[in-house]
Amino acid sequence: MKTLFTLVIALLSGITMAQSPYTNIQISNQNGPNEVSICINPKNINQLVGGANINSYYYSTNGGSNWTRGSLTSSSYGVWGDPCVIVDTNQHFYYFHLSNPPSGGSWIDRIVCQKSTNAGVNWNNPGTYMGLNPPKDQDKEWGIVDWTGGPRGNWIYVTWTEFDVYGSSSGADSSRILFSRSTDGGATWLAPVRLSQRGGNCVDEDYTTEGAVPAVGPNGEVYVAWSGPLGVNDFRIFFDKSTDGGNTWLANDVIAAPQPGGWDYNISGIQRCNGLPITLCDISNGPYRGTIYINWTDEAGAGDHDVKVCKSTNGGLNWSAPIRVNNDAPGKEQFFTWMTIDKATGFLYCVFYDRRNYTDNQTDVFLARSTDGGNTWLNERISTTPFTPTSSVFFGDYNGITAHNGRVRPIWTRLQSGSLSVWTALIDFPIGINPVSNEIPSSYSLEQNYPNPFNPTTNVKFQLPNHTFVKLTVFDALGRVAAVLVNEQLNPGSYNYQWDATDLPSGVYFYTLEAGEFSGTKKMILIK
Repeated sequence: MKTLFTLVIALLSGITMAQSPYTNIQISNQNGPNEVSICINPKNINQLVGGANINSYYYSTNGGSNWTRGSLTSSSYGVWGDPCVIVDTNQHFYYFHLSNPPSGGSWIDRIVCQKSTNAGVNWNNPGTYMGLNPPKDQDKEWGIVDWTGGPRGNWIYVTWTEFDVYGSSSGADSSRILFSRSTDGGATWLAPVRLSQRGGNCVDEDYTTEGAVPAVGPNGEVYVAWSGPLGVNDFRIFFDKSTDGGNTWLANDVIAAPQPGGWDYNISGIQRCNGLPITLCDISNGPYRGTIYINWTDEAGAGDHDVKVCKSTNGGLNWSAPIRVNNDAPGKEQFFTWMTIDKATGFLYCVFYDRRNYTDNQTDVFLARSTDGGNTWLNERISTTPFTPTSSVFFGDYNGITAHNGRVRPIWTRLQSGSLSVWTALIDFPIGINPVSNEIPSSYSLEQNYPNPFNPTTNVKFQLPNHTFVKLTVFDALGRVAAVLVNEQLNPGSYNYQWDATDLPSGVYFYTLEAGEFSGTKKMILIK
């Protein structure tokens, strides 16, 4: 069956084998970068800040078309990998990383936070830290800012793994998930709190408890998921939450999903690969507000790893069955996933390496997008050419992606002629209308908007079996035009329009779809 993506490419370029419709930008090829992170400023989407192992930072002031690189330094605590870049509501960026103190400490003995008040141009030195608990080791941290504007607005939450002895195979040593927070812009940090009831070993493999990434809910809830063992050859993704800013947590961790094969696995040509989870929550005003998502990879069969998502609509008490994100036929490898959520729209974006098009180790970068709460996913290749990794070159543990109001910026590592480089793609989706399915429907249809009643945003879905001119119009109860949502030629497919009626009064409205010979009208109610 033809897909919407294939047809669009054919119409635009006359070929069906184009690698990517998006401009690829090399951010840097200095210092062998890997394990990359990226963050967009929601208050100025032209500002982007990124990081890479071990001490590189990057910033752009024009939406990612041009980048400046610098070397992060911490005179007291040192800099050692696992970069995580986030931004707060004051437009201050934070760069979290592991430590390597030049004196007065030991390798990865704490989690370090450095702050920039000028969009990544300069960073405070030496920064602040959390988790110092010698002789234990601190690893694989991630942070999040509360953007909800409630009583804990702008608080920063960080989770990570503590090892008794990193790399130890002794049964006497264990690992655990820890949590800390800052209520003063990263100046001071709460003494660490243990989250995981069940510990793991210290080998830094499947039986290690690892991969904690926090998320914030619409009412300031804090959510965290991680990977770890439940028993012998029984690996799960665990979940915990706090409704009071991290003071108290669930009495028992919730099992969100199985993780067949565990989080540490082998990919041909990759020195080390993991499928550790990413936790997100929808704080938009869209129809899926409050939904929690977990994204990871796991084993589907020999030489076959898939990208997965599960979700909860009741605060993490219950979880959906895992949803497969990559939509290729079984038997190919997908790995190093990372997912983000657009705070403005609630749309989900997932970036990962993909080998569906090859029989060898050639690797593409793919983007998967969901506009319906993670139920269905559009996949498209975003790298312009494939690359071939080699196991002698370390790629780190993750890629990254950030998005706001339709501007999407992934970040990934590429190997070319034996050298590593960091790349992004310039992806800007139109706000409002978005395709939601690859398949071409058999007939025209206009669905009931959801939610209904709504305040102030709602979604209108419709289907087009043919390439045609489409007009989607909203009328008030007196038949006057209130808004024209779509007025253009569209390709065949299923579409969703997210409409923001902030500027209109409460009342009954009607929306009409005119497409080819089809015309349909439905009623909706705006309540403010």
